[in-house]
Amino acid sequence: MLKDILEFCGRFARQYIKETDRLLLAVCIALSCLSVALIGGLVHAGALGTDRPLKMQLAASLVGLAAAIVISKIDYHTMAELWKLHQPVAYGLVLLTFTSLGVQVSEYIDDRNWLDIPGLPQFQPSELLKISFILTFAYHLSKVKDELNDWKTLILVCLHGITPVLLIHLQGDDGTAVIMLVIVAGMMFAAGLSWKYILPLFAAVPPVLAVLWIFLLDNDKKGRILALVSPDSLSAADRSKYLWQQMKGEIAIGNGGVWGNGIFSENGQFQFVPEVHNDFIFSYIGESLGFIGCIGVLILLLLLCISMIRNAKNASDDLGRYICVGVFSMFAAQIAINIGMNLSMFPVIGITLPFLSAGGTSVATLYLSIGVVLSVHVNSRANLFRT
Repeated sequence: MLKDILEFCGRFARQYIKETDRLLLAVCIALSCLSVALIGGLVHAGALGTDRPLKMQLAASLVGLAAAIVISKIDYHTMAELWKLHQPVAYGLVLLTFTSLGVQVSEYIDDRNWLDIPGLPQFQPSELLKISFILTFAYHLSKVKDELNDWKTLILVCLHGITPVLLIHLQGDDGTAVIMLVIVAGMMFAAGLSWKYILPLFAAVPPVLAVLWIFLLDNDKKGRILALVSPDSLSAADRSKYLWQQMKGEIAIGNGGVWGNGIFSENGQFQFVPEVHNDFIFSYIGESLGFIGCIGVLILLLLLCISMIRNAKNASDDLGRYICVGVFSMFAAQIAINIGMNLSMFPVIGITLPFLSAGGTSVATLYLSIGVVLSVHVNSRANLFRT
């Protein structure tokens, strides 16, 4: 019996490896292995005080990988057409964060965007909303592609796109809201939004930013931005307050030099950076693996994004193409903003580095999104051979 099960698993593995996007899957696994090693190094250095993040990262990576494989065997058309099931659940979970079930998970993060449901581990429902939204929005765009530039259709599409952005903003999680906005923009551009609409949008950016600055941003968020773009407008105490985390991160990166101090460096070599295992994992990559390690990680992340674009290009229909573009937009935005935060190019807005930052919800849902892209790859490849 055991022998038969092992033989079946072996056949399945060989067939799956043959038909899937091997490069995309290999890069995700490599990043997860590196993440576990990095968090293990932080545990060894005594930076986290507990090994729970390490156990959570390992478990989330294994469960996420298995889920990605299962999801990739489901036709992406079916997943998109089931939007009436998964979209209400995703929105409902986000709305629950506005109740007593919503919690703040860190003293350094003031957003109550996590759920603490009795009997379940804490999780961030906006991560699940990203995947549901990409599937739903791609389905919407594929249905109205030929009429997208008709103003009546465009208004409905924009309302669809802006709803999750505003909801997540109301949560206080402006970082995730920005990611959602990038996803919307990327997918609409891929669907053929006319330049007659795009150019006026660019022209509207300055007044929109002025409105956001005056009416929507609180003093803390304004301070983070001013500390980077106009530090002289703040007092020395405020500059230190808003840039303290990023200055610590830059010191850690510089401390690594060219080759780094090693992942399992001693306590004396480690520079304490708040949220180093999460939003500021790139600072630890610089400290432990050095400039060479940072370049290696950037190459892996670039290969990840290239694989998604390649799958979008090779998709057999518009739905598959829009899904891949949506997932690519999510990953590309998170990578750019997170590394920009670590290098003091962007203000700190609570964005994780895909697969590398600690976080069970983040890692698991990222793997789910990869599973959807793999579904596009597998089904597009099957359609190609049928024709």
